[in-house]
Amino acid sequence: MSREEANRLSNIIIGGAIAVHRELGPGLLESAYEACLKYELSQQGLQVESQVPQSVTYRGISLDCGYRLDLLVEDLVIVELKAVESLQPIHSAQLLTYLKLKQRWLGLLINFNVPILRQGIKRLVND
Repeated sequence: MSREEANRLSNIIIGGAIAVHRELGPGLLESAYEACLKYELSQQGLQVESQVPQSVTYRGISLDCGYRLDLLVEDLVIVELKAVESLQPIHSAQLLTYLKLKQRWLGLLINFNVPILRQGIKRLVND
């Protein structure tokens, strides 16, 4: 899939996240937002996987270290969800590492614990 497709998907994902946030507001657990966003995107006809296992390759060996991608949309865009007071640099580093390990180009970091969701969205690119 192309970068154009990833960009199109990111707009749909952000729109879905805004819809979930409008309905639920801040203050819930990350797992609630994950389930609702997965449902919202699935209703739009998108293939959405949740809690996708992500191995770590070390010296040519693939090791299961317990990492999970919150959402993988259309096997193209990784979505990492948070419900925290504020996004920290470690959250961005985590998503960038997932993009590298999964060999994907685009990821969205979404923090639902904000009054206006647009304030809690970061779009990250792995070039």
